[in-house]
Amino acid sequence: MKRPIGLAATLLLHLGCMSSAQKPPNEAANAAEYELTFTGMWNAGTHPLEYPEAGPFSGPHFSGVIGATHDGDYHIIRNGEMPTPGLERLSEEGKHAPLDDEIRKQIAAGRAGALFETGPVKDQTMPATTRFHVDANHPMVSFVAMIAPSPDWFTGAADVALFENGAWVQERTIDLLAWDSGGDDGTTYKADDRDTHPKKPTMLNASPHFQRDGQSVPVARVVLRKL
Repeated sequence: MKRPIGLAATLLLHLGCMSSAQKPPNEAANAAEYELTFTGMWNAGTHPLEYPEAGPFSGPHFSGVIGATHDGDYHIIRNGEMPTPGLERLSEEGKHAPLDDEIRKQIAAGRAGALFETGPVKDQTMPATTRFHVDANHPMVSFVAMIAPSPDWFTGAADVALFENGAWVQERTIDLLAWDSGGDDGTTYKADDRDTHPKKPTMLNASPHFQRDGQSVPVARVVLRKL
């Protein structure tokens, strides 16, 4: 496995600074298949502040991962911009709808190429995996998953370019930070539902729950491996 991307580079991915993706020059090299492996890193040891205790029906977990391959004109996450209804619901309830329909509409419009999903990540010692295809017109990937329980906190990566220096990337490891979709005023994991009025833009999560010594602590890791 290659060395994980450092936090500084990860922030660039999260802030959408890779939107001008390279494209394969010809049809012979225009497609590739990748496997995405999502592994939780959020636990009482890494994030001790008010880490939620397991309940009778559900303990701390992530929703299923949902994402898309796409071009530089479509963005599931944009730092400083308002979330779509689909991203907001994913962040608050862990549901893939209507984000999945939003992605399908982007596929129909040609801005996205494929939708992919996993089931919920309830046991963080067990990675979740899924596969997807990228192509010349959709050489980037973005994906999200809710941090649960939480008011509207989630993790993910935005606008990850998989075609660089004339070739498809063989493997990329990304440490994922926490985000806040801006739709709920709750400040603790199990806060009561309190809609924000007016709603705020999506931002990297600055809550002390995800900070240590002034630095954001990753909550998960994703490995993207070319098959």
